Amino acid sequence: MKNISVIGSGTMGNGIAHVFAMNGYKVNLIDINETALQKAIAKIGSNLDRQVAKQLITEAQKSETLANISITTDLKTGVSNADLVVEAATENASIKLQLFKDIDAAAPAHCILASNTSSISITKIAAVTSRAEKVIGMHFMNPVPVMKLVEVINGYKTSADVTETIMTLSKAIGKIPTLVNDYPGFVANRILMPMINEAIITLHEGVAGVEEIDTVMKLGMAHPMGPLQLADFIGLDVCLAILNVLYDGLGNTKYAPCPLLVNMVTAGDLGAKTGKGFYDYSGGGKELVVASNFK
Repeated sequence: MKNISVIGSGTMGNGIAHVFAMNGYKVNLIDINETALQKAIAKIGSNLDRQVAKQLITEAQKSETLANISITTDLKTGVSNADLVVEAATENASIKLQLFKDIDAAAPAHCILASNTSSISITKIAAVTSRAEKVIGMHFMNPVPVMKLVEVINGYKTSADVTETIMTLSKAIGKIPTLVNDYPGFVANRILMPMINEAIITLHEGVAGVEEIDTVMKLGMAHPMGPLQLADFIGLDVCLAILNVLYDGLGNTKYAPCPLLVNMVTAGDLGAKTGKGFYDYSGGGKELVVASNFK
């Protein structure tokens, strides 16, 4: 396996491209937006500069990594010589299903198709392709260059050979793969999202404030950041989408999204990426400032 195509140049996509390229793979980074691709390359460069400053890699390794990445807005061209395609588009089922139809039509017959989805059924994605046995989940954690875990998800028809290949490949790029089966939310988000949702319910019911909830979880449970700050970091729209997948897929009211979360997403307060969520990021400083007006 030499050629990797990554679809989507956002936070996850550029991180995945970074890691594969740094480990010697040729990467085609694909996005419909040329400006987004240029921003992704700039982001990868700044992340590599940080690694150089920390003496984790050399300037030569930085240059080699960047040289291993090509960018294109043409999906057909971008996957034409791929041994593996990793889809890292937005967490939206209809978008992913259409993408996989298009990828399946354009990628070589031997190519493995992987999704970085954090909750959407791999079996459902595989069903729209002609190669269900070659479709698998590779759920990287954010930030990809730092976090070691890759949640590897078998679809109903994923072949044992494909699973073994992806487990081996994940180790080759310095990750620790953990194999799970294809049920809503897999493992990471089936456990994480109800915790975040419960924190939002706790705020919504007036049990405690934003800082108090996050402080209890940081100091009491040794979490590196509180669940409300983490929700802002993930994106409240993403949290809501994953909770809806859990609720729809499992039919249990314990996964029902908190009305406060629904209202915040509807109002456009999506967390760090929009400048406001449970905290206010508009000032640009590192200090967390609690946002107001939770209704």
